[in-house]
Amino acid sequence: MADRMRQRELLRALYDAAVARAHPSVCLPPYLPAPGPTGRVIILAAGKAAGSMAAVAVRWYADEHGLGPDRLAGLAVTRIGYAQPTRLIGMVEAGHPVPTQAGIDATRRTLDLAAGAGADDLVLVLISGGGSANWIAPAGGLDLAGKQAITRAMLRSGASIGEINTLRKRLSLIKGGRLARVAAPARLLTLAVSDVPGDDPSTIASGPTVPDPTTTADARAIVAKYGIDLPPAAAALLADPANETPKPGDPIFARADFRIVARPRDSLDAAVALARAEGYEVVDLGADLEGEARDVAARQAAMALEMAAAGRRVAILSGGELTVTIRGKGRGGPNQEFALALALALGGAPGIAALAGDTDGTDGGGGDPDDPAGAIVDETTLARAAAAGVDAAERLADNDSTGFFEAVGDLLVPGPTRTNVNDLRVLLVG
Repeated sequence: MADRMRQRELLRALYDAAVARAHPSVCLPPYLPAPGPTGRVIILAAGKAAGSMAAVAVRWYADEHGLGPDRLAGLAVTRIGYAQPTRLIGMVEAGHPVPTQAGIDATRRTLDLAAGAGADDLVLVLISGGGSANWIAPAGGLDLAGKQAITRAMLRSGASIGEINTLRKRLSLIKGGRLARVAAPARLLTLAVSDVPGDDPSTIASGPTVPDPTTTADARAIVAKYGIDLPPAAAALLADPANETPKPGDPIFARADFRIVARPRDSLDAAVALARAEGYEVVDLGADLEGEARDVAARQAAMALEMAAAGRRVAILSGGELTVTIRGKGRGGPNQEFALALALALGGAPGIAALAGDTDGTDGGGGDPDDPAGAIVDETTLARAAAAGVDAAERLADNDSTGFFEAVGDLLVPGPTRTNVNDLRVLLVG
């Protein structure tokens, strides 16, 4: 019992270490430039870390450099429950992952602020995962209901975040480099907390300030691949050659710079260092894992069982973003589904415990601040579920991982972390 509790406490400590490494209060200040002798600093932020990034930036320019309301302006848009108090700039909470009218209204204000920037101004764009849902400005005749329907369909399809964003860029007035077009000729600096495999700038928050390497033809292929039923206004945008996004070499990027301030690898390294300090041999599977959650769980369970049989004391760690193809009617997200599939594959093997959690503090859910971030499993998980009358295999088939872990009391619910560098998975063996 004591060993099992120590395992669970260490799992949570590893998660907390990963989150702390990516918090904007730690990672953002070294990248903030001093203000110029003239001109304004216009802060435009979006995503799950937008509230904390904006708060750090405002303190930097207002307190450290003495900028007042005549030289400091802006707006931050973040997920509901993720706002932080700021002075001098606005803060809006909007829907995620399904966009809301609050996001549309805030994005219009964001575009107006960017359009008002002059050549002496610095437009400081602070983006993080979740920005694609927070910054929503439907193009053409597309409306909010249409955008919401497309988002829900893509999330249910099992499409990767890169594929989802390729489509989003075609349906937006701000994504895919279009914010850079609006902000020109101002100096443009984007500082990003990356939540995507490979840290591709064009994928983080759908790349609003960088050239877009994807094409409208790519978006049409993705729609066909997943059988997405588009509303007529969206289909018209995909059929319009004039609706292509800005590409590399476009002069609108002449005064634009992009830097990543925190990445999944950084947070995984923090967890790896703590696991080693606790005496574990570490197997680092990398920060960019992708794939169907239950398939990845099966592979990692097999690895853990083999190491347990060999008597090794090992921590198996990985990051990245898994997907779930929804076939049932239950609740959950990729981390919870991974954890449930892992528990089934481990079959109650002794001495093995695991955590899977999203560093943003939410994994699936209904968009509420107290949504779970993931779940914890150990050798007693299946037995406790059976005692509660809960069938793990049935819940997995119904994609009801949230319901399963609610019943056994093993949801990971840290609340809003105000950062986002994707998922952390840890298996402790021995």
